[in-house]
Amino acid sequence: MGYFLVDIYPYVLAFHIMAVISWMAGLFYLPRLFVYHAERAEQGDQLDETLKIMEYKLQRYIMAPASVATWLAGLTLVFTPGIVDWSSVWPYTKAFAVIAMTGFDHWLMQMRKKFDRNENTLTGRQFRMMNEVPTILMVIIVVSVVVKF
Repeated sequence: MGYFLVDIYPYVLAFHIMAVISWMAGLFYLPRLFVYHAERAEQGDQLDETLKIMEYKLQRYIMAPASVATWLAGLTLVFTPGIVDWSSVWPYTKAFAVIAMTGFDHWLMQMRKKFDRNENTLTGRQFRMMNEVPTILMVIIVVSVVVKF
């Protein structure tokens, strides 16, 4: 099994990078949609209904499959012999940040459902602040993997 994983490593890595890009696009865009939803839409108006559809489709058809693909490819990379040096700190900082990113994604799912039920209580400013979370986590992940401290 180990040799097989080594042989397919470049393909799994490429797939992982593409999945991460797709997932991150959604993690950056969905909170921005929430800003517009919180600030500009009135309950039941055309913009409210349009944003609900956009948010649902972004999360269901782009973010959810991309996050699953990211995790599957990432775990495949972790189990590829010789890729991860478990005596270093970087695998643990990356793992922490990826788990936090997944938690943020699940929080976004809950926020989308609140908008769908007309129960949102957060402001556009609060969503703008939350929009920085994936950026911070991305920096931790990329620096961890590239610098390998």
